[in-house]
Amino acid sequence: MPGSSFGTHLHLTTFGESHGPGVGVVIDGVPPLIALTESDIQVELDRRRPGQSSVTTPRREDDRVEILSGVFEGQTTGAPIALLIRNANQRSTDYSNIKDVFRPGHADYTFHHKYGIRDYRGGGRSSGRETAARVAAGAIAKKFLKSIGVTITSYTLSVGPIKADVVDLNEIERNIVRCPDPNKAVEMIQLIESARDEGDSVGGVIETVVTGTPIGLGDPVFDKLDARLAHAMLSIGTTKGIEFGDGFAATLNRGSQNNDAFIINGDSVTTATNHSGGILGGISNGEPILFRVAIKPASSISKAQSTVTVDNETEVIEVHGRHDPCICPRVVPVIEAMTALTVMDSWLIQQAAVAGRLGRP
Repeated sequence: MPGSSFGTHLHLTTFGESHGPGVGVVIDGVPPLIALTESDIQVELDRRRPGQSSVTTPRREDDRVEILSGVFEGQTTGAPIALLIRNANQRSTDYSNIKDVFRPGHADYTFHHKYGIRDYRGGGRSSGRETAARVAAGAIAKKFLKSIGVTITSYTLSVGPIKADVVDLNEIERNIVRCPDPNKAVEMIQLIESARDEGDSVGGVIETVVTGTPIGLGDPVFDKLDARLAHAMLSIGTTKGIEFGDGFAATLNRGSQNNDAFIINGDSVTTATNHSGGILGGISNGEPILFRVAIKPASSISKAQSTVTVDNETEVIEVHGRHDPCICPRVVPVIEAMTALTVMDSWLIQQAAVAGRLGRP
């Protein structure tokens, strides 16, 4: 299927459906001699897996990863790495009553008209379950980036109208919404549970900080680093927008307020502020990369909604089954994974560019 691959020097293709035998990914371009075990990948999958708290879907999946190729005696070989995550807790009968009905907010209608066929069992290929494969691949990228001093941290900045007042990175994994503000986390949980009890859902905003990024990642014009990150983020099914640095708030300032002044900091050049979010002209400037992604309310809700059937007849639909009342807590590791894959790919591209430059006569 076109559109199932991502990346340039680090290239991956995901496969599988929500209610098929499993989902997986093939990653090509991972350098050799990187220490890698299934446990390195599993720790990230455990953060994304369903059924982990009262504010996520109750579907139970252990999401155990299997390394099928590309690793020998605990190290990458440079060959393509194939990873498989088997589905173990499908309940396809939950969807039998809507096999001829298009769910509002989902890809059912557009997928059906594009291909003339669709897997109605949880959305098939367009299901959020596909992101498990991305997280598995991203775990490898995160480990590689850590070895060169790059760290990626995402967290739930807001849920509905409730926004974190403080950002304490130590608090992110201490609460079930992955919010850096413990007090606001309590309010977020209450809001999500209230929406769930009403058969509804809520959205939010995920913020990401990338530190240790070397200067020079990203290319001018079409392959700007922020453009590539935007592509990566908006390829996640639940995302509806992205902003870097001050984002839309920058429109309220003047250039004199928005520009990041260069200063000398010891032996280095840095900026006094970071309104640009660590990217200038599409190229990383060494400052922390900062961006926020808008997450829509989950589309699968049990409230009655108007829709149409495949025969163009009106229908009222109530989507039952096991669904997230808020995607934010589980999309945090997905965003980290796609960020890691993009940054690692950009780093490999830059290494090739530097090698080519140094190799000139």
